[in-house]
Amino acid sequence: MNDNQLLQYHRHIMLPPIGASGQETLLTAKILIIGLGGLGSPAALYLAASGIGHLYLNDFDHVDLSNLQRQILHNRQQLHWSKTHSAEKTLNTLNPDCQLTLLDKKLDNNALQQTINQVDLVIDASDNFDTRFLVNRCCKAQNKPLISGSAIGFQGQVSVFDYQPQQPCYQCLFDEQDYSPENRCSNSGILAPLAGLVGTIQAIEAIKVLLDMGNSLKGRLLSIDAMNMEFKTSRLQQDPACRVCHLSGVET
Repeated sequence: MNDNQLLQYHRHIMLPPIGASGQETLLTAKILIIGLGGLGSPAALYLAASGIGHLYLNDFDHVDLSNLQRQILHNRQQLHWSKTHSAEKTLNTLNPDCQLTLLDKKLDNNALQQTINQVDLVIDASDNFDTRFLVNRCCKAQNKPLISGSAIGFQGQVSVFDYQPQQPCYQCLFDEQDYSPENRCSNSGILAPLAGLVGTIQAIEAIKVLLDMGNSLKGRLLSIDAMNMEFKTSRLQQDPACRVCHLSGVET
């Protein structure tokens, strides 16, 4: 690290579980963020600020006025911009040393697998189940950790999947056959700060996974009830009938 980086990340370096070596690890890390909306916005901001070396940003939507209630990467000057380019402008202002790769398109199975192969972990901040199930299958195939988050109404959830033997995957929690592509979280209301809370927790879990520190949410589901301000964690079990857990690869 140069002198500016030592100063910029000094508050991280002061933390014994991180230190200078941990910060160096973050500076070389590569993370794919899928979705630059309510969850992806705070996740991207905090990861860039934390010194993640390279963020791959995937979204094929454009900034709409209704997004600004919770999607803090974007502002009124960036209305109608692609969300990837809007995010690029904001993140470059925050930390120009963070390398950005913009993926301004819907990634199919092959493209998603190729991208996941290039990164250390994936943050799923998408707003629909079809994307989440696809991301889960591809992360399983590439054996890359997945930090999954969701928020709707006053309820939020976060979990980490590392695809180790006997560990559950996303489909163990939610059966793909129970959901249709039209079953989108974006069709419902959401409390704005709740999205920030969930996305920030995803960023925390990403850093913990990269540095192998603390007790992550691997094999656990964090449930957030913002109305009553209650947090609950539940142990997850691998579903013996899960089709993804017992696949050697992903069908193309």
